[in-house]
Amino acid sequence: MTENGARIQWQLCVIDAIVQQTPSIKSFFLRLSEPFAHIAGQHVDVRLTAPDGYSAMRSYSIASASVASATIELAIERLPDGEVSAYFHDVASIGDEIEIRGPLGGHFLWPEPAVDAALLIAAGSGLVPLMAMIRQRRVLAQAVPTALILSARTAEDVLFSEELHSIESNDPAFVLALAITRERPARKSDFARRIDSAIIREVLIRLHRAPTQVFVCGSNGFVNIVTDGALLAGLDPTIIKTERYGG
Repeated sequence: MTENGARIQWQLCVIDAIVQQTPSIKSFFLRLSEPFAHIAGQHVDVRLTAPDGYSAMRSYSIASASVASATIELAIERLPDGEVSAYFHDVASIGDEIEIRGPLGGHFLWPEPAVDAALLIAAGSGLVPLMAMIRQRRVLAQAVPTALILSARTAEDVLFSEELHSIESNDPAFVLALAITRERPARKSDFARRIDSAIIREVLIRLHRAPTQVFVCGSNGFVNIVTDGALLAGLDPTIIKTERYGG
């Protein structure tokens, strides 16, 4: 595989740490044998090979900000029938070697320099590439107005919850809105339903600036519904970028 004309090679990395983030999502901190620079929003391919030669490959977004580091974070959701995600959740241990290739992706990227307002919308582990963008924004001390609408079944299922609430508390240019679908949200500023055009309109009002970049990430069905809602809310289709995850 090539990226920008250069061949991207497979490399071995070591699992340095594993953190249970939500009941269904774990973060894996991978120490690279060949460190690389990435852009917030990019992903890596992960390849698992069994002793009999059978291999399975999946793509996972990088959650880390794009800073110089030999370690990257992948937040992997356990999916029904997901053989690679099941391996990570049930088998993988600290010290194990994992084969990866990257960074990959040139479309779903945080703009640099970031100068205009941005709207981020995600569900579940679809937050991962958007979290890299949010972290990148903070690392570079960018004051660009940014809003995140995040859908989750319950408060316990909100990925990176503590970090997101801390950012919201300390950054007046960052807006966080949760759409909690299976329980009443604790905050009046959150919503007790799935993301729709009315929620998007309300969050745009809180943002105080019309976004020039909209990033949507989640399952196929989620992305389709949210994109329709964004269009009904009056957003220009040319500024909407989408990314979809599978098993």
